[in-house]
Amino acid sequence: MNIRTDFIRNRVSTLLQGDKVIWLLVALLGIFSILTVYSSTEILASRHNTGTESYLVRHVVLMIGSFLIMYIAHLVNYMKYAQLSKILIAIAIPMMIYTMFFGLNINGASRWIRLPFIGITFQTSDFAKLALILYVSRTIALMQNRVVSQWELLAPVLVTVVLIAPYDLSNALVLFLTCVLQMFVGKVELRNVFSLFMLGLGLFALLIIMSEFLPEIRVDTWISRLRTFITGGDAEDSFQTIQAKMAVARGGFFGLGPGNGVQSHFLPHAYSDYIYCIIIEEYGMLGGVIVLMLYMLLVIRTIRMVNKTPKAFGAMLAMGLTLSITIQAFTHMAVNVNLMPVTGLTLPFVSLGGTSLMFTGFSLGIILSVSRYIENSADKEEKAIGAKEGDGRKENKPKTEEAV
Repeated sequence: MNIRTDFIRNRVSTLLQGDKVIWLLVALLGIFSILTVYSSTEILASRHNTGTESYLVRHVVLMIGSFLIMYIAHLVNYMKYAQLSKILIAIAIPMMIYTMFFGLNINGASRWIRLPFIGITFQTSDFAKLALILYVSRTIALMQNRVVSQWELLAPVLVTVVLIAPYDLSNALVLFLTCVLQMFVGKVELRNVFSLFMLGLGLFALLIIMSEFLPEIRVDTWISRLRTFITGGDAEDSFQTIQAKMAVARGGFFGLGPGNGVQSHFLPHAYSDYIYCIIIEEYGMLGGVIVLMLYMLLVIRTIRMVNKTPKAFGAMLAMGLTLSITIQAFTHMAVNVNLMPVTGLTLPFVSLGGTSLMFTGFSLGIILSVSRYIENSADKEEKAIGAKEGDGRKENKPKTEEAV
């Protein structure tokens, strides 16, 4: 029995390299996702005159696809992503411009484009977020060894965020905050961080002014959501907020049980923007806290990883991607329990979605790639120490960081 257990453990360890705790928490998020999406898509199914099983099958296929992307991404040496970062940001900026003027309008916002030939809709801000975090990580790593112009760091951040903001302010703010925190963690000079913050504030004010001439900039929606949060708004404006509160209240401590939720029949986006309150309704505050702790555990494991990695790019990359995922998750949760105005942000790796699920899987795969490098380095160090103790040979000096 012990031999079989050891064989299975070794097999899993060989297949799933990197931090096993992260693999486990991702699997748990996936389970929560499948169960909750299945019970929250009834209103979507009735709207399209189909069964919830069709959405479940679609979601499971997407989840398997995201796990496959994660697995492939974690096998790639994370230093390869540094070489791709400049290419990806060069693609992302024109893509944002195209989306602003020619994007598909879905749920009142032009956030998507349709990929030619295959006809799949694609949310371009997800691609831009990943591209910018890779680029910022690379630039901060370069700053550790040589002088880099502040505009080499600030300009892509400001341009990307400003291009996303008119049609997706929430994602733009999450990305902006992620980049600012990356700069703090990377010990970038405070004057550069302050410059980024003030320039971002100025450009946001400019967007508000430009909204008078460009209806694509959704300032009225921003103001309406803020007013509803502060004053309560009218019944129509606060409908989702009221339904979310009812879901949380019904859940109690242990919840109503899987599939027994009621508010998913009334919330228009229970399967995406409001999936956390459905989790609380069905699994109670206990389930809500467990989901919250899974994201907290991702932060803790990443901080542990950052403290171990000798390479600046790996540390910045893992931290940046984790911050992006967890800031979005905590914002989603805060909205669902009425601690913040409505944002339209989904719960990463839990909400129903296509590109969001895929890019979150890709991001998690890159984080695991960094942890795989640390794990392999530790194994080599152990072997080197063993060889030294066995035959008295000198340890090999660690290789210097590859150029990013």
